Amino acid sequence: MTAEYLKKAYAYAALRQVLLVAPCLTLFSAPTFAQQTESAKPVVVQPGAPGQPSKTLPPSTRAKLPPQSPADVEFMQGMIMHHGQAVEMTALMASRTENKELQALGARISSSQTDEIRFMKGWLSARGESVSMAMPGMTPNMPGMDMSHHTMALMPGMLTPEQMEALRKAKGAEFDRLFLTGMIQHHNGALTMVKDLFDTAGAGQDAEIFGFATDVDNGQRAEIKIMQNMLEKKSLEERR
Repeated sequence: MTAEYLKKAYAYAALRQVLLVAPCLTLFSAPTFAQQTESAKPVVVQPGAPGQPSKTLPPSTRAKLPPQSPADVEFMQGMIMHHGQAVEMTALMASRTENKELQALGARISSSQTDEIRFMKGWLSARGESVSMAMPGMTPNMPGMDMSHHTMALMPGMLTPEQMEALRKAKGAEFDRLFLTGMIQHHNGALTMVKDLFDTAGAGQDAEIFGFATDVDNGQRAEIKIMQNMLEKKSLEERR
């Protein structure tokens, strides 16, 4: 048996195998593809009321966001401004203190509140609301009007322009003290804002805003305790 004969025999066997398998692939692949295409269409099911059957809605159905109260919107707008000042305060640390413990705390505050600002802006934008708070009797972007200072005056706990200027000028131990006392004041203001939200009838019912406000309350209470301990420790060190 020559090599040429074997080569032709192997080629024939391979071709025969392809011819036998190809019809099977054609037979099963088309229905399978059609089935996969059908299953890829989204199915939207609306649960029925107690005792009523569920409904299958068309794929074009879109979910609607739950309605929000004016207090929800004002809370988010105000908290964006509130968090913005906290981030501004932490940005001063790099050039004004060498306290590693304080720097670590500041980095955590900056990171968490920057993320929360992003969340709040997204929440407002998704509902067609402005991310800035409008002042009563004032028009946003009014020529010569510094809206940030006027808005800050309404937010509980925020540092006054004088306090911020003192913080910018301070260094070392004095900066550490002013930062801690100022941020405790700032955090307490945020707790007041959360309490006011939940004390307002019909506000804080949206699941996202309820969870967010609760997280703000819990997180800032914990940070207040940390900062109070740091102040006490600092005070003891200065007395020695």
